[in-house]
Amino acid sequence: MALIEADISMSVDGYITGPGVDERPGLGDDGEILHAWLGHEEGQKLLAATFAATGAVITSRKVYDDTGGWGEDGFFHKPVFVVTHRAHEPVVKGDTTFTFVTGGIEEAVARAAEAAGDKRVHIMGGAGVIQQALGAGLVDELRLHVAPIVLTSGTSLFDQLGTALKLDPLTTVTTPDATHLTYRIVR
Repeated sequence: MALIEADISMSVDGYITGPGVDERPGLGDDGEILHAWLGHEEGQKLLAATFAATGAVITSRKVYDDTGGWGEDGFFHKPVFVVTHRAHEPVVKGDTTFTFVTGGIEEAVARAAEAAGDKRVHIMGGAGVIQQALGAGLVDELRLHVAPIVLTSGTSLFDQLGTALKLDPLTTVTTPDATHLTYRIVR
């Protein structure tokens, strides 16, 4: 069975977007700093290692729409399952197939795990998709890329979780612009 990981960048105070996300879709005001770690060689190596171990990706319809489906080639080069309430035919971009799943996070995880085989399922957000997966007890590991900024508002990763999580620290890696924390979810 595939290991299920949730992976997201956030501020020190737990926000995955800055304020003003309704007026400025995507990351909101000052939200770009959350992903600045990707602009460094160390961050690119971490990302490459993550995707080398990943067999399938789960994301939200909002993230899919906000990114425009990740360009002409689909970016991921592996199956992507988009959690949505709006049915849509699969979209193929290069060697990436986006499958729109209307049966909720449980169905998305089951389908992604089947597609991933012995590789990982990578849940990348947004907050709602990760909260649903965590709340349903579907996540084995949580990876947080913590940017050195306090945003004070925006989209909180944990405020709608609805359940406590006990975490077992696995790794800590520091790169320019972020500290990367990986935890095992204790059941």
